[in-house]
Amino acid sequence: MPYTFSIADTRFLTSGAGVDALKAASGLPLTGATGIADLVAVRSAAGGHAAAVVETVLLRRRATERWSGSDIDWTAWLFTDEALQQAPPPPVAAHRARRIHAHLSAGNHDGVHDVTCSIGVDLAALAGVGLLAVGSDLDPVRLAMAAHNLATVGPAGLPRRLLRADARTATTRGLLRYADPARRDATGRRITSADTIPSVADLDAADPAHLPVLRLPPGIDYQTLARPGEIEMVSWRGTVREAVAWPPEYATAGRRATVLSGDVIHEELTDTDPAEDAVTPAARYLVDPDPAVVRAHLIRQYAARHGLTLLDPHLAYLTGDVPPPGIRSFEILDAAPYSERTVRQWARRDAIGTLEIKQRGTPIVPDDLRKRIKPQGDRRIDRTLIIARIGRHPQAFWCRVVPGIPVTPAAPPAHPAPSVDG
Repeated sequence: MPYTFSIADTRFLTSGAGVDALKAASGLPLTGATGIADLVAVRSAAGGHAAAVVETVLLRRRATERWSGSDIDWTAWLFTDEALQQAPPPPVAAHRARRIHAHLSAGNHDGVHDVTCSIGVDLAALAGVGLLAVGSDLDPVRLAMAAHNLATVGPAGLPRRLLRADARTATTRGLLRYADPARRDATGRRITSADTIPSVADLDAADPAHLPVLRLPPGIDYQTLARPGEIEMVSWRGTVREAVAWPPEYATAGRRATVLSGDVIHEELTDTDPAEDAVTPAARYLVDPDPAVVRAHLIRQYAARHGLTLLDPHLAYLTGDVPPPGIRSFEILDAAPYSERTVRQWARRDAIGTLEIKQRGTPIVPDDLRKRIKPQGDRRIDRTLIIARIGRHPQAFWCRVVPGIPVTPAAPPAHPAPSVDG
């Protein structure tokens, strides 16, 4: 079970004695094998706050590993386990902050109120692009952590105000509300619907005339959300990290897919872009678009942009003679109606030792199939088997992976540091 922090813990962790205890604990292994001995060593410096010190060091290590390359020193931050799990990767938060900045430059609001600010990751991103930012949360421990965390990133990271408030009530005026409601219930069960905590309906009801920007679970069924505005699917490192619901006054499309490379946009598509509906037999390459494109249902727009066609009207796989830049694609070496016998023959012929299996539209379980195929050749020789239902029947494609051609996206716009006077 994750450790539950108290206000007394946060006070100790930010005190001189706490800083010394954290520094000492950061040099310990803190593994399962050394846990008891390490905890005894930490108790000598931290007393009754030893468990909080150990948990903080472990959470800092997770944050540093998860968000490597960030400009923020996560070894100076305070976290809870749940807050770290839900917090957005810094490049994703920065992208959203830049888009909010672009919207607010039109003068519709004076700044942003993060009504579920938690430990302050989004507040740091908002302040980092020059926005006046206010943060609030119901949890006094997370508010105390946010105050500490934002101070570690310098004056530019400081919001104008942190306050304890319920996200379901309107507590500020003239500010765009932003919320990242909880995605786990009291039992720890993951929430993938609009019944977040607080719910989408409750967050909207706080000020119906000015709907908030919402960061929602990436797996949410946005088609049944019935909320006006735009849904943006944002991916980073090949995984969809969030679905952002933009209110109508900030929507420029119905659906958007944003693919981040590092901390800048590699590709962006909307449902207003041209679409390709042609269905053709497989060409030289198969292409599996980024998950954000798939989740936003923008496969046809992606095909049109990159000169590709559909393998089947109901599948996300595309095909063409030239793979798109910056994305892993698959060169077809063989193709045939799917059967295990055919796949075994391919595997023996090529003497492969490593087999990746991808499937769409079939009941095949890749891990189970791999165990039955049992590739026993040279592990340095690998292939990818793609099984896709074309029409009524599964088709097998024996492929070689083609790494994405590197691209150099444009740098994000610079923004002035915000004033912290007043």
